Amino acid sequence: TQMLWVNLIMDTFAALALASIPPSETVMLEKPRSSTDFIISKAMRFHIIGVGTAFLAVLLGMIWYFDHSPQGMDIRNLTIFFTFFVMLQFWNLFNARVFGTTDSAFKGLSKSYGMELIALAILGGQFLIVQFGGAVFRTTPLDWQTWLLIIGVSSVVLWVGEAVRFVQRIIHK
Repeated sequence: TQMLWVNLIMDTFAALALASIPPSETVMLEKPRSSTDFIISKAMRFHIIGVGTAFLAVLLGMIWYFDHSPQGMDIRNLTIFFTFFVMLQFWNLFNARVFGTTDSAFKGLSKSYGMELIALAILGGQFLIVQFGGAVFRTTPLDWQTWLLIIGVSSVVLWVGEAVRFVQRIIHK
């Protein structure tokens, strides 16, 4: 059931959130793409492989750490792992929102009501699943300190993206 939730937020919710972003006027300033161009650009491929590799390394590191801890891979550690994975995807959604631009992930966010609604649904859904999912989702409730730690550490995904886009804005001035 955890994988169903992950599939729902990564495929359905993410697509809905990104589809609800208002159009940008700057798109009209770009050169048209050739009809023979592959749908995934070099920059997109680099981003997908880079972020995917970073996520894989962090998550495999967490599995190794939990597996070698005194309590092993118990239900609490599995819940932390599951929540951390979802939060990585959550923060990366904001980076995906501004992919291909040098804009901040926060620019125009207040005009993206669908994005805001989906973000709240993901956070609320994850909270409900973890705190009340129990045996159905194979989770155990987490204390607020653990929630804050997961949210804070996983948000590095967003802040790294913000730093990269900030440097790009400086270089392209």
